Amino acid sequence: MDIKPYLQEILPYIESNDFAGYDPYDALNSPLLNLLSRKSKWLKIYFMQSLKWLPINLRPLLGIKKGHNPKAIGLFLWGYSRLFKLEKNPGYLDKIDYLLLSLEKLKSGGYSGNCWGYNFDWQNKVFFVPSGTPTIVNSSFIGHALLDTYQNCGKQKALDLAIPISDFIINDLKRKKEGKYFCFNYSPAGENYVHNANLLGASLLIRLSRISNDGNLREIALSSFEYTMKHQHDDGSWYYGELQSQRWIDSFHTGFNLMAIKYFLNEDFPGSYEEAFEKAVKYYAGTFFLEDGTPKYYQDRTYPIDIHACSQAICFFSGMGRQYQSLTEKVLGWMLSNMYSNKGFFYYMKGRFITNKIAYMRWSQAWGFHALTSYLYNRCLAD
Repeated sequence: MDIKPYLQEILPYIESNDFAGYDPYDALNSPLLNLLSRKSKWLKIYFMQSLKWLPINLRPLLGIKKGHNPKAIGLFLWGYSRLFKLEKNPGYLDKIDYLLLSLEKLKSGGYSGNCWGYNFDWQNKVFFVPSGTPTIVNSSFIGHALLDTYQNCGKQKALDLAIPISDFIINDLKRKKEGKYFCFNYSPAGENYVHNANLLGASLLIRLSRISNDGNLREIALSSFEYTMKHQHDDGSWYYGELQSQRWIDSFHTGFNLMAIKYFLNEDFPGSYEEAFEKAVKYYAGTFFLEDGTPKYYQDRTYPIDIHACSQAICFFSGMGRQYQSLTEKVLGWMLSNMYSNKGFFYYMKGRFITNKIAYMRWSQAWGFHALTSYLYNRCLAD
């Protein structure tokens, strides 16, 4: 499928907005909503969830400004590095330098190593997370983007930003232990142990261990990795987390797990988990997609369809060879037909009757761009 015309529409949109935008979870950036909910976690949750699900964008009226989200910057960096590798266009290097500088400015301060959070406060049922609090998910995604940028473009600054992320993961995150294995906490705030976050952190550490030739880092990565592998179900799936309230199985977090495991297999990890990986890939492919490529959200129901479900599937399966080429093309075709505006941006979410067409920069544009550049890159490698 020729996706270059779509990229030609998307690039002007994201660049004209300076890579900044709204986010589904940025409600507490509103001075009014922040003031009203200051003493109530339930009001914070209510405001966040209301704006997240509302298909009309009230943010300008509520005083919420477009912002630079570190994870979005990382995903854009990842995509530009692929485009430069393929096309050698020096204009892409200018954007890469700008995005690297942005990531340096957006780092969370006061931690052992480099790390990144979100540009908004957020609240869940258990704890409150202030803006800028780093997470293992953000830091790991950005870390992988930095390492690939170094490999694709030779940018030493990207490597210099990536290497210290290991210090944050190892020194600043609590661990939930099971024998000699453990799970990394989601962030320094509260305690929240989920499998995709743990695997993402471990996958970055295994890559960094090779670059730095650090055997201790490798051992830590393997202990974290094996924790989640022990929790894989017989059918190849994982719960999001092990708490009773986290026992759901969804599409894109399953895809994150598989992306992380693939890094271990690519780093010459002993082959004892290849069978587990293949079982999980078959579960992912066989459970979460309808015949026409429609990506389901959960294993047992389709709606609401999140742009992440499309994007992560394209990123992963486009790198899995001819066996999954048909599925990749179907999901890509469905996403471009159902979740894309000819104005150059992606929609957030499609329900059974209503599509939320708000153009969120991190959640929609960065992930859509990430998917298209992954597809183009993997297709060129295969050819």
